[in-house]
Amino acid sequence: MTNFIYRVTAFSDSIDGGNPAGVVLDADSFSEEQMLEVAKEVGYSETAFVMRSTKADFKIRFFTPTDEVDLCGHATIATFNLLRDLGKITVGCYTQETKAGILKVQVYDKYVYMEQNAPMYYAIIDKNEIEGCFESNHRDYIGDMPIQIVSTGLKDIILHVKDLETLLDLRPNLDLIDAISIKYDVVGIHAFCLDTLYGAEAHVRNFAPRYGINEEAATGTSNAALACYLTKYLKNKFGGSFVIEQGYSMKRPSKIIVKVSAVDADVIEVYVGGSAISI
Repeated sequence: MTNFIYRVTAFSDSIDGGNPAGVVLDADSFSEEQMLEVAKEVGYSETAFVMRSTKADFKIRFFTPTDEVDLCGHATIATFNLLRDLGKITVGCYTQETKAGILKVQVYDKYVYMEQNAPMYYAIIDKNEIEGCFESNHRDYIGDMPIQIVSTGLKDIILHVKDLETLLDLRPNLDLIDAISIKYDVVGIHAFCLDTLYGAEAHVRNFAPRYGINEEAATGTSNAALACYLTKYLKNKFGGSFVIEQGYSMKRPSKIIVKVSAVDADVIEVYVGGSAISI
């Protein structure tokens, strides 16, 4: 079968929103070098390569324009929405083999939800290390919640910013963000505030220059990590259901949905999901 690159924007039902991903079906014959070359050619933050698996319903590998990553939330949401729309799968539950493990995917008529690993909480970082990563017209832009590395498949630095105006004003120092990402072996910085535009639980911006992504319009795994972080520190205040706004600073509005099951603020299950549309 001839391979074809599909272009799909995830976490939006409009081609003007969401986070675009490339999707390549029947990619079993591709070498790593070829996959990286395709990802560079497509030019999106991630491209997913769908293959046969002996362990799950599908095997999927994810490439940025510069490297392979273990997991990508928005590319997974794009892939399974596309497979459903093409008639290759129907509504139901599936599994995907990734470098982050075998994860469940729930496919609905208009949405796809992807299982994440149980959260892992790593180092808490001193604010003095982070302050130089952004310029701001607002003094002391960092909020009062811990700056912590959290992962549900990929590690990110979760950074609380005081309010929405300050968050939207942040100007990243990409060289410093790259350096601190390498130092702590994380994908990047996921900055959030609890003020929102449209009644969501959080508004976020994501910066991952280490992987060639200066800013991302919608980030699945990082928002899953954020939802777990908020569940931990705010004692399950949101009842396990999160809508997260992202991409507005890039004029690509996105809506990411996270479902968390927790016992006494200890997360035992987390899914991240949303819609997607072909570009």
